Amino acid sequence: MIDVLSDRTYRHLFLAQVIALLGTGLATVALSLLAFDLAGANAGAVLGTALAIKMLAYIGVAPIAAAFAERLPRRALLVTLDLARAAVALLLPFVTQVWEIYLLIFVLQSASAAFTPTFQATLPDVLPDEGDYTKALSLSRLAYDMESLASPALAAVLLTALSYPQLFGGTVIGFVASAVLVVSVVLPRAVAPPKRSIYERTTRGLRIYLATPRLQGLLALNLAIAAGSAMVIVNTVVLVQSGFGLTQEATAVALAAFGAGSMLVALALPRLLDRLPERRVMLAGAGLIAAGLLAGSLAARSYAALLPLWFVLGLGYSLAQTPSGRLLRRSSQPVDRPALFAAQFALSHVCWLLTYPLAGWLGAAAGLTTSFIVLAVLAGAAVVLATRLWPKDDPQSLEHRHDDLEPTHPHMAGAAKPRHSHAYVIDDDHPRWPS
Repeated sequence: MIDVLSDRTYRHLFLAQVIALLGTGLATVALSLLAFDLAGANAGAVLGTALAIKMLAYIGVAPIAAAFAERLPRRALLVTLDLARAAVALLLPFVTQVWEIYLLIFVLQSASAAFTPTFQATLPDVLPDEGDYTKALSLSRLAYDMESLASPALAAVLLTALSYPQLFGGTVIGFVASAVLVVSVVLPRAVAPPKRSIYERTTRGLRIYLATPRLQGLLALNLAIAAGSAMVIVNTVVLVQSGFGLTQEATAVALAAFGAGSMLVALALPRLLDRLPERRVMLAGAGLIAAGLLAGSLAARSYAALLPLWFVLGLGYSLAQTPSGRLLRRSSQPVDRPALFAAQFALSHVCWLLTYPLAGWLGAAAGLTTSFIVLAVLAGAAVVLATRLWPKDDPQSLEHRHDDLEPTHPHMAGAAKPRHSHAYVIDDDHPRWPS
């Protein structure tokens, strides 16, 4: 998997991702402390609102940003967004009102909503070989998991010598360093898109997504993924510190168990996907999430039982989530790739926007056992729906005909008969999936 880092362009982009993630992790810790300073006992409500603002920015801004970003140079856009995020982080230490946190978080996350899909859509062009791209997806998964472990530890070390407002300085350094690394490489030029209206450009990724059966299945899997991760992220602290009466360190270890399961799969996934199709791997991962949540309603009675359970949920999470980039790449023309990645970014966060409050409210109102059961049922239903939507026989090349195209149309050039076969994706010449 490390071999892919021999590509200089990808190596610099990967380092940019890692450094920016660490900076974001430091900002998360500092933001929690800032919220406590400003709101005291209401800090949880402030952070909950900030998280909701983040999700709304991701859902609403990503498709709109993609519509405009497709006409801009990739490198200049990524650098500008990194610098915009650095500017917001630079202002956060000077916040004195809660509403200022909300405003800056919206700007910061709007920039991230434009940056992340553009960055993700660039990687398939940097690494056109599917094997290399799969390794890059696994490395990205590892980077996210390592950040969740390393950022809190790094923040704890830094806070022994620095005040928390200075942690925002680490975020600024991270985004600036990310911008410098992006500037240092030449990115492949994006295919020039045809002229379309703002509405068509904004909704194009969503329309391609919802018209492609394998991506309809991916949307259902996103719901299962969100159900499992929401239970872990929202309720780990409740289970460990309130339910078991343990310390913050024990909470960190439990989250690390989830991350360890995810990282183990990320290491094994390139070889696994050489042998098995994505559909089988991803459905197995989502099924593991549903089974783990159901087991949690019965087995999560002690800390010793919780750790292996969280490890299993981490395995399922990475199995179901990491290969999604391969599906998006396979389901789009290069010109439509940014819009499709933006649609996946927005739709997956719609699922989290549903499951985060569901996990929290159910746990608080009806108990954690009920939360486990409801999320298990939700994940299980999502798996069943995915098996129905995503055909078991899902070839890349499909035979079809074009009754709507003239024989002189460029797409029909060289076709011996109206019915022909090729790698099929939804685009201007193929607006519907063949039956």
